Amino acid sequence: MVKKRHAAQEAGESIPAVAFTAPAGRPAGVEVLTLAELRGRADACALAVPHRPDFHHLLVVDEGRLRHTVDFRKYELSVNDWMWVRPGQVHHFGDLSGVEGRLVLFESGFLDPATAAAARLEDWFGPAVHHPEGEQARAVDCALRHLHQEFGALRGLPLEVHIEVLRHLLAVLVLRAARLSAPAGGGEAWGGAGRGAAVRDGGAGRAPDGGGVCEAGETFLRFRDAVERGFTRSRRVEDYARQLGYSPRTLSRATAAATGVGAKEFIDRRVVLEAKRLLAHGDQTAARIAVRLGFADAANFAKFFQHRTGSTPISFRTEVRGPA
Repeated sequence: MVKKRHAAQEAGESIPAVAFTAPAGRPAGVEVLTLAELRGRADACALAVPHRPDFHHLLVVDEGRLRHTVDFRKYELSVNDWMWVRPGQVHHFGDLSGVEGRLVLFESGFLDPATAAAARLEDWFGPAVHHPEGEQARAVDCALRHLHQEFGALRGLPLEVHIEVLRHLLAVLVLRAARLSAPAGGGEAWGGAGRGAAVRDGGAGRAPDGGGVCEAGETFLRFRDAVERGFTRSRRVEDYARQLGYSPRTLSRATAAATGVGAKEFIDRRVVLEAKRLLAHGDQTAARIAVRLGFADAANFAKFFQHRTGSTPISFRTEVRGPA
């Protein structure tokens, strides 16, 4: 299923990065399995450790309740709840015992560009948890069942045909999943360290009410992608405006329409999220994290972080990790 990317850690990455690896004898790019199968794997224990996969997780709970944490938001999923974790997000599973469900792992490049665009596959800030009902729930469940059945039917078709069938069935599933309705607030959060900070920040790239970017225009989408590439180098709206050929005011209007916050706030939230990831899941000093995030020194970073979160970097690390 996956393997750790040691090169990222050797380069100074403190959060374990995970790359997609196809199961033996299976086509690359997609895997469908049950949570029972996941529990039976030798590396399943590593799922309880915060990690940053470079592929999508699309999961539905069939029995029991599952606790799952995505970028400091803690969710409790019950029967028929769906979760979509995107590449680059830091997440980890809670106790998988007593929970049954189905999981689809796939790389963004496995789907054709038209499907990826229609499903907003690159919307890294979309809501994580959905609770479909009625016909919507039946439709997405049917799409998953068909994909799961085809994934296990490797001998029925030539490999190249089997891969194309999987590609089309996965396209149906993600297009259905992309239209699911999210519960108010983006899912049921449960208590624990970091919850207050997550609620205060409203999540990276989303308004505090959990709204996504489904109605965002091309201007915002270009800005969002530019921020994702460059937030460690610049936190100035003017720099992104010059790079993209827009005025700063245009970027702020487009970002506010899509997320409920202005362009500068959007950039700062992305920096805060990465700072929290590095503080919570690694052992780098605040000075080292400051350098990685483009601050002149640790003092400037600490001032920025405290202003945005109400906590110093070290206090946040202590709070989210708990007593040593």
